[in-house]
Amino acid sequence: MPVNFLSIDVEDYFQVSAFEKVSPPESWDGCDLRVVANTERILALLDGAGVKATFFVLGWVAERCPELVRRIAGAGHEIACHGHGHRRVGTLSRAEFRDDIRRAKGCLEDLSGQPVLGYRAPSYSISRQTPWAFDELLEAGYRYDSSIFPMRHDFYGLADWPRFAGYAVKDGDGQWRPGEAAAGEAAILELPISTLHLAGKNLPIAGGGYFRLLPYAVTRWGLKRINESEGKSFVFYLHPWEFDPAQPRIQGAGWKSNFRHYLNLNKTEGRFRRLLGDFRFGTIRAGLNL
Repeated sequence: MPVNFLSIDVEDYFQVSAFEKVSPPESWDGCDLRVVANTERILALLDGAGVKATFFVLGWVAERCPELVRRIAGAGHEIACHGHGHRRVGTLSRAEFRDDIRRAKGCLEDLSGQPVLGYRAPSYSISRQTPWAFDELLEAGYRYDSSIFPMRHDFYGLADWPRFAGYAVKDGDGQWRPGEAAAGEAAILELPISTLHLAGKNLPIAGGGYFRLLPYAVTRWGLKRINESEGKSFVFYLHPWEFDPAQPRIQGAGWKSNFRHYLNLNKTEGRFRRLLGDFRFGTIRAGLNL
């Protein structure tokens, strides 16, 4: 069975994009910070299972919780970057994006003592409208990106992007596309979030709200199909707040956002324990041989 990529996006409950209109960044310092305890819960589960993971840490969290970053790195996990302020790429200018990814990268490297090679955009928000994001990632020293979700969604998605690891390549017209880089072409490794291909469509199967929505038997079946029928590794993702059913409720976000965020939070830990026993996992950096 292939070794799969396990990733944790380290952000707190009040920072998710679904709440961005009712939980703006200027209010965050007044919120109950729960990310440390929830991430430590994940670390304990991983330690018990003997599994290493990639933690995409938000710079805002790292600046306020430096010991958490040191704890993750000290346990042998990979530190990667989730940006600084959890703003979707399309809401930033190119200069603002440049500052965001470099500020976070520098902070994480200083705290962890390891090079930060990977990046994941908040809400998988690199799109056709932000092709310059790949240029900025390369210039900042990132080796791989894991921001593309090859499906259709109201917040994210590039449905026509390949489902498995490959390169994003800059062609002669300055556009970024999937493919193999020719001599002289800029390229960055792209590791998309995994989907299940059924009936001609890419369907979500590998983490987050879908992990809480679908019965675990369905998740397990879909992931085993990727491993066994396709012979590929999958990318799985979760957030620390998904292990915290007692988290404060954000008011005013609307029924859809509330449904996505709060559904089955009490089931995450039990399902995650089963996942760790049913599949093989490792860090992205090790899996990509970086």
